[in-house]
Amino acid sequence: MRNMNVLLRGGRVVDPGSGLDDNCDVLISGGAVSAVGAVGPVGENTEVIDVSGLIVGPGFVDLHSHVHSIPGQRLQALDGVTTCLDLEAGLMPISKAYEDAAKEGRPLNYGFSASWGSARALVLAGLEPDAQFSSALSMVHNQEWQRSSSPTELSRWLSLLERELADGALGIGVLLGYAPDSKPMEFVKVAQLATKAGVPTFTHVRELVEVDPSTLVDGSSEIAIVAAETGAHMHHCHVNATSGRHIERVLRMLTSSRSAGSRVTVETYPYGAGSTAIGAYFLEPDRLAARGLQPSDIVMLETQERLSGLSQLKHLRETDPAAACVVEFLDERDKADRALILDSMAYPDAIVASDAMPLVMPGRNEDPYMWPLPASATTHPRTTGTFSKTLRLMVRETQAWTWLEAFRRCSYLPARVLDGVAPAAIRKGHLGVGADADVVVIDPANVTDNATYFDSTRPSTGIRHSLVNGKFIVRNGRLELDSFPGKPLRGHRS
Repeated sequence: MRNMNVLLRGGRVVDPGSGLDDNCDVLISGGAVSAVGAVGPVGENTEVIDVSGLIVGPGFVDLHSHVHSIPGQRLQALDGVTTCLDLEAGLMPISKAYEDAAKEGRPLNYGFSASWGSARALVLAGLEPDAQFSSALSMVHNQEWQRSSSPTELSRWLSLLERELADGALGIGVLLGYAPDSKPMEFVKVAQLATKAGVPTFTHVRELVEVDPSTLVDGSSEIAIVAAETGAHMHHCHVNATSGRHIERVLRMLTSSRSAGSRVTVETYPYGAGSTAIGAYFLEPDRLAARGLQPSDIVMLETQERLSGLSQLKHLRETDPAAACVVEFLDERDKADRALILDSMAYPDAIVASDAMPLVMPGRNEDPYMWPLPASATTHPRTTGTFSKTLRLMVRETQAWTWLEAFRRCSYLPARVLDGVAPAAIRKGHLGVGADADVVVIDPANVTDNATYFDSTRPSTGIRHSLVNGKFIVRNGRLELDSFPGKPLRGHRS
């Protein structure tokens, strides 16, 4: 069968790489963008699609996705994502993570960071990594890997991270918020390793001083301090979720750090609730009040049950610490809390990243190619709707962003985080000639999220077409179930 070219004819083309925002054509040949502008008559080996009245732009690059399954990636594809990367937690061994994805096939491009948590867990607690995110959730309650390291232990797990970087990891993922009592010096050593390797760190910061006055160092300030001390590129994960109602103070501090010349990048998402395992350090019963939380702010994903009190929280943490839950840290119905969410989204150069979570499907052995999803499947709605919700809120409803700015935040800026790390990243996030043909076509009047906290797998709508490496994964709003064109992004040292 001949490889068909694709001509997207007459759409409003928005390219944050060049600043283009105009009605024209996009020609895709051999998996790459081959022309942008007025394209004349084409041959019979070119499929012509009329996209007039629609927005054509580079597919969304999600730096923070814990979705490592085909069904989960399909949900993200219907949200406009063409590249999903697990950079906050990472996976280990990195070689196995890439091999597993390639063996199954992926609708979306994929990649992983070196896992700080797994490296520490192997050295400090003897927990053998298996390149599965579920294993990371299962160990969050294990205090052995969360402790500070001896000099010998520190050297051992830093060596593991260095090996993972040599095998193609895209940076170092640091779940510091899950081991907040570890010595700050250890984080400095990680940053020094990252600087030497020329890669970013992607950090879930430790507690803020407002939440825990006894914290060894304020979590967000630590990012700024270590960036200045080491010159490392520090990426602050989900700044809204870790800052909560202290977001304005945190953003002011990060602005000061960036103004002083530190390379600190920031990501956020448009939800007032996060998701983690119930056994996480920061969900200890005696820590909830400091975060302004109570047990009823926690909902278990599998059962959709809202916790009734501290005794139930304690029981679940003891009996099923890896169980996934949703934690409501801001009330999206409250005007002031909603304003905090919008402020974090509007922060200059803040990158949109989903923190997408795995699908929970009670009582089922997951078929890797399952579709449609069973009614029992649950996840956090950010898995399904982060990017469409962002477009709805920031472009259509508040008009805080132009379409050009939206693609800059969702496509261009996240790809640029990895320009010096992965050669393939340079060809992503824009529509320049020669760019990878990761392209999304959006219905601007109707794109929206549909997932809610209690109906979390309802796909977004308004993504009319989506192509990954020149192959359709979404056509006319419907998934192409036999399409697995996703390719790996790997570090340049591999």
